[in-house]
Parts: sequence; C-alpha cells; structure tokens
Amino acid sequence: MQKFRIYNRIAGWCCFAIALVTYLLTVEPTVSFWDCGEFITAADKLEVGHPPGAPMFLLLARIFAIVAPGSDKVALMINGFSALASAFTILFLFWSITHITRRISIKNNVFTQSSTIAILASGVIGSLAYAFSDTFWFSAVEGEVYGLSSFFTAIVFWAMLRWEEVADQPGANRWIILIAYLMGLSIGVHLLNLLAIPAMVLIYYFRKYDVTVKGVILSILCSVVILAGILYGIIPWIVKIASYFELLFVNELGFSYNMGVLVYIFLLSFLLAFGLFYTYKHKKPLINTIVLAVTVIIIGYSSYAMIVVRSLANPPMDENSPDNV
Repeated sequence: MQKFRIYNRIAGWCCFAIALVTYLLTVEPTVSFWDCGEFITAADKLEVGHPPGAPMFLLLARIFAIVAPGSDKVALMINGFSALASAFTILFLFWSITHITRRISIKNNVFTQSSTIAILASGVIGSLAYAFSDTFWFSAVEGEVYGLSSFFTAIVFWAMLRWEEVADQPGANRWIILIAYLMGLSIGVHLLNLLAIPAMVLIYYFRKYDVTVKGVILSILCSVVILAGILYGIIPWIVKIASYFELLFVNELGFSYNMGVLVYIFLLSFLLAFGLFYTYKHKKPLINTIVLAVTVIIIGYSSYAMIVVRSLANPPMDENSPDNV
C-alpha cells in the first residue's frame, strides 16, 4: 500500500507536468476572442466586469498580473494562470480516477504488480485524455474562468474521496468542511462547481449506509435540496436580506448609508457563532457540521464584497455599477 501511494503521487505529478508544459507551450500570447479581454482587463486593475463579476478569479489573476515583467505581458501571465489551474485539475482528476479504480479492483489492500500498473495506467489514460480534449485544452490556454472553475470541481471531488477513505476515523468531517469552503470560494468563479454536489452526496450515502433503491432516491433528493439551498438560498438571499436591512436603516430609521449592512453582518456573524457554540456545547455533531459548513460557504462567498468595494471607487470599467447592496 505504501509503495502504491508513492507511485500514485509520482504518476500524478508526472501527468500534472505533462499537462502544464503542454498548456504553457500552447498558451495564448495575448488576448483571445470573446470575454477573455474583459476578464484580463478587469483582473489587471481589479475593475468590475459583467455580472456576476467573478471576484475570486479576478483576485487570483491579479497576482499573476502583478508579477508580469511588463504591461505587455499581463495577458500572457493571466493566460498562464489558467494553464496552471487546468494542470492542477488534471492532477486531482488522476488521483480521483486511481482512487475509484483501486476501490473497485483491490481487496484487503493486497497489491500485485499487475494491479498496480493497471490502476496507474487507468489514471494516466483517463486524466491525459481529458487534458488533451478539445474543450478543456481550449479553456486551459486563455484568461477565462473555466480553467479555475474546473480546478475547484476536481479538488472538491478528490476531497470527497479522501473523506470516503477516512470516514470512520475521528476528525474525518474536516474534509466536508474543506469542501464547503472551497465551494464558497468557487461561487466567486463560476457556479459549475455546485454540480458536483449530487455525486458527492451519493459518495457519502454509499460509504455510510447499506445501498437500497429507496436510499439512492432519497440521497438524490437530498442533493437537490442542498444544491437548491445554496443556489436559491445562500447566494441570492445573503445579499437580499442585506439590502432590506439597508433600506430599513436608511429610509425608515434615518441612518447613513451602509449602517444597515454593518448591522446585518454583525447579526449574521453572531447567529452563526452562537449556532456553532450551542451545537458544540450540547453535543450535536451533525447540526454543528451543517452550521460550520454554511459558515465557511458564506466566508468563501464573501469575495463578492470586492465587487462592491471596487465599484465604489468608480474604475474605468464598472459594468452595472454595483456600488451598494
């Protein structure tokens, strides 16, 4: 088992290197057609692009713009950022494939030379087939959100498989919390990552319960509830409730602008902290995990504050001017 893990890591990083070199050799030297020019421009000076804004992508791409050797290389560096994120996608895809293949083919952790080669070969073939697929390769070499979004999707699914491996050990739920936080961050890139929720819920069900038709149906329904809770609950209503508080404090109570938002942030933080304290003190681990997951999703989602902050500065690109809640 230990030798397999070493080989698995080495092979995974080799696939990462192959993908990264391929993407960097074929990366767009400047701006490719469609939204890429807008994203690169917005990331360079942290301006406000088209809604919803993709703030997490802009913040990370801004780092690559800062270290560009000159203004004429900013586009190349941000395109390279997509190449790096896409190569990491291939890395986590490889490890996900080998994990699933190992679960299917290996019994009692007994590895033979042929089984090890077969598992690693499945990871290499699967991950590199995806690396060289037309659509993924296309998005990997330009300054768009899809390379980074694919990375978030790959890492949360891999993290769920890591949870599956240690599900019966103390502290295993830390992987669930990590997944929730990464999903919160991914909202600031693209909503594609949320589509991994049904698959991860099924992994949880298969690992924790005896499989029945009824159980599978209930698990799928549960995944729909979680997905809808984030997509139609947390994402819009965190902001909508903030706007209601702002209208109340400004129009009805006569306070200055942003006072309602500050009060709302304080109350929301207090409620989440109280929920964590109460469920921990009264030994309710499941509810505590749910509250903590919601908390870190909101923390990740808070990257959207950047859009409002930068819009308040009235940058040259300020699409839709979202300077208040």
